[in-house]
Amino acid sequence: MTTPETMDRWTDGERLFATALGRLTDEELDGPSLLPGWDRRHVVAHVARNADALVNLLAWARTGDETPMYPSREARDAGIAEAAALEASQLRTELVAATARLADAVRGLPGPAWSAEVRTMQGRPVPASHVPWMRCTEVVVHAVDLDAGVGFADVAEDVQAAICEEVFGAWERRGETPDVVVFAGDREWGSGAVAVSGALPAVTGWLTGRSRGEELAADGALPELPRWL
Repeated sequence: MTTPETMDRWTDGERLFATALGRLTDEELDGPSLLPGWDRRHVVAHVARNADALVNLLAWARTGDETPMYPSREARDAGIAEAAALEASQLRTELVAATARLADAVRGLPGPAWSAEVRTMQGRPVPASHVPWMRCTEVVVHAVDLDAGVGFADVAEDVQAAICEEVFGAWERRGETPDVVVFAGDREWGSGAVAVSGALPAVTGWLTGRSRGEELAADGALPELPRWL
């Protein structure tokens, strides 16, 4: 079973994304997000389709029938494009409906199914109990991407730190860990030659590719970081 702490993190993340989206007018949804090549519409559409993708993983855990997040990357991209083309009010409604479908799937998952193994889009095997945390990272990071006055400073420090752990874990699994050691207060990640330090929100923004590290201090040139996902 997933932990109450993780469920609280997820709930707070959904609330943060809703706050960011609520600050935007329908016309502002056409504006750019912090993700290159995506306007805000595409970010909202992705977050909606991600909810349904995670419902698929929970169906897999419940039934034992393999149900990947998306049939293919092409299908994923097509689903996002289709939702992004909706009228603004329809897009907002679709996000709420998709989030509700995910919440229903979480509430309806039998206890033993939480330990069932499923796979992320990157092919990593994880227990179904990891799904609420996967959703938390999505909504938190994409709330920032909406560029609506919500930043990592609005995210609980333990959640930011866990996201930084996720980033380094993803790099390690791909053999792409950069040659850095990163400090944020008494927190530390990595073991490389270049020491980088700064406030936790600045570190989280840099590690996730949402900033160029302008607010960080380093004892050498800041390296180009690999993609996170």
